[in-house]
Amino acid sequence: MISKAFQNIVAQMSEVFPKKFGIADSHGLVLAYNGAEPSDEVIESLVSAASNNDKLLFKDGYTIRSMSNKPYAEYVVYVEGTDETAKYCCNAVAVAANNVRHYYDEKYDKTNFMQNIIFDNLISFDLHQKARELHVDCDVPRAVFYIKVTGTGESGIYEVIRNMYPDKEHDFVINVDSNNIVLIKELKEVAKTEELEVIARQILDTASSEIMYPLSIGLSTVASNIDELNNSYKEAQIAIEVGKVFEEEKNILSYDNLGIGRLIYQLPIKLCELFLKEVFKKGNITSLDDETILTINKFFENDLNVSETSRQLFVHRNTLVYRLEKIYKLTGLDLRKFDQAIVFKVAMMVHKYLMSNPMKI
Repeated sequence: MISKAFQNIVAQMSEVFPKKFGIADSHGLVLAYNGAEPSDEVIESLVSAASNNDKLLFKDGYTIRSMSNKPYAEYVVYVEGTDETAKYCCNAVAVAANNVRHYYDEKYDKTNFMQNIIFDNLISFDLHQKARELHVDCDVPRAVFYIKVTGTGESGIYEVIRNMYPDKEHDFVINVDSNNIVLIKELKEVAKTEELEVIARQILDTASSEIMYPLSIGLSTVASNIDELNNSYKEAQIAIEVGKVFEEEKNILSYDNLGIGRLIYQLPIKLCELFLKEVFKKGNITSLDDETILTINKFFENDLNVSETSRQLFVHRNTLVYRLEKIYKLTGLDLRKFDQAIVFKVAMMVHKYLMSNPMKI
């Protein structure tokens, strides 16, 4: 943390300058000091005076100087007294601390900070302390978009997304690897899933015109504060993983709309295997041929309507009934009965999940 580096500077300078001095941030939080810490009112007054000015100033018996060239006092050095020694001490501490600040700005920029949050590399206390140091708003809503490129080789997706969202103060593009990008998008207000899908569609349309590979985008729910970002990142990942199994035809997948697939994905493999054995007491789902599977899927699509299903399959109603009877003999489940149809539908999804994740435990 930069506050520790500031403390080291103050400790070393204390051996040279017989003054009481310290470094505060723009919120009035004293990050490093020797001697007695000034009152909150005095610190607030010093920081306010240093705003919009990077020259040496005098206020309330202190010599002060902003360390930032920005329009606000990012950090302020204050020294008790207004004599020549105080002025020299203030300038020296400001120069030394500014060099450290530049180093930390490069090493610990906001994007790197956000990356550490979603990868769960920060504890809550350090998270909020670092957020204050970097002037990251903890309480604005944000959504996570996990952008996955299908294919191998350098896709150039990072540059595409970075060009779409160049504002590094509010939107953060994190390069997981050459084909996996995470976008943390700041929102003006908590958005609905449909609004996030509009953003995802814009990303998809733009990226598709720039690169040659197809994309999938997983959407999280909206994180109302910075503490929820890690969970939102996991949601976006799950949306991608579940989508690969149950929503193969979709390229925009929202965590909110994964349905029962999300529940199945989170079940242990052993429990899934036991469920299939319990459901298919008379046989196995693998004994069903492709024609039968097509019939089942079409029957479900038409809400168990025999007439409409037979029409769409171009078969006689009696032929469809015969196929349903065949399924009943093989599995012991009558798909014309709603409760048994539900069990069969879930069993098909569980089987598909197991086939896609044979090594998951």
